[in-house]
Amino acid sequence: MNKSDWTIRIIAAPPGEAPLWVRQQWVGLDLPVARYSGRSRFLGLGVLTMPRAWWGQWLAVARGRAELIAGYAVEALPAVGILGESSPEAAAWWRENTPHLIAPRRYLVFHEDVCRIADI
Repeated sequence: MNKSDWTIRIIAAPPGEAPLWVRQQWVGLDLPVARYSGRSRFLGLGVLTMPRAWWGQWLAVARGRAELIAGYAVEALPAVGILGESSPEAAAWWRENTPHLIAPRRYLVFHEDVCRIADI
C-alpha cells in the first residue's frame, strides 16, 4: 500500500484543545492520510490558541510553544466532512470555532497512539 493510499481509524479520543465531547466523536472514523504523509513527526500548535498569521506561527515554534507530534496528517476540510456524517454537532463545533483550519490545504494531525492503519 502506498503512503498516499493510507487510511487511519481513530481508536481513542485525540488530545487537543477541542472539548472532550467533540474529540470523542472522532472515535471509530476512518480518515484518509494526507498525500505523501504517512506516519511522521509534525510540529503542532493548539487549534484554538495557534496564531493565525504564518509569521506568528513561526514565532510560536521558535519560542518553543509547538509540540512535536508523532502521528498522521489528514486534510481538515474532508476530515470534518466525514465527522459531520456521524456527528453534525461536532463538525459544527469545528466550523464555528476553527474556520481558519477548515479550508483547503490545512491539516489536522492525529497522534499515532489514537490511530491505527485501517484495513479497508
